[in-house]
Order: sequence, then C-alpha cells, then structure tokens
Amino acid sequence: MANPLAGEVDLVIDGERRSLKLTLGALAELEACLEAGTLIDLVERFESGGFSTRDVLALIVAGLRGGGWRGTGADLLETEIEGGPIEAARVAAVLLARAFTVPSA
Repeated sequence: MANPLAGEVDLVIDGERRSLKLTLGALAELEACLEAGTLIDLVERFESGGFSTRDVLALIVAGLRGGGWRGTGADLLETEIEGGPIEAARVAAVLLARAFTVPSA
C-alpha cells in the first residue's frame, strides 16, 4: 500500500497493485524524456488541463521506475490499467503534486 507522506501513489496494472513514486532519479529521467520544456512546464500543463496522454504515460513510467520497476513506456502499451485513462491521469497528477509538496508533520 502506498505511503502518501513518502509521495507514493498506488495504481493497479494488469490486476497487480503497484506503488509509484517520483524519486529524484525518476524526475531526472522524466525531464530528459520531455520533448519540450521543464518539469515546471509539465506541472503547468496539468494545472491547466492541457496535458497529453504522452505526459500521463511519461509520469506513470517515471513513477513506476521510482517504485523499483525496470520496464519502459513500450511495456505499458498493452497493459490494462484499472480505471482506464481517467485513473491513469489522476494518478499522474497526484504523483506530480506529491513530488513537489512538503509533507506536514
């Protein structure tokens, strides 16, 4: 089960619950794969609702990798995400928010 205070979010992929987390390394990989802009640009796209499915996939992959998964975006193309694209987008947004929020004591 995910620990929100550690920035983790759960997502069920192919019936398996996985904890995603945007570690510093995962954020660096995410920034490297963004075609244009920075992580701040990505945050602004999510805040404005102007994000793409590519943004969602990149965040999910980065979060999975931060949680210890060693796959790639191509590995997710044939998977079933419980809750579909809406849940994937929600998890991506929560991951991004938790990565840049200081937990309160």
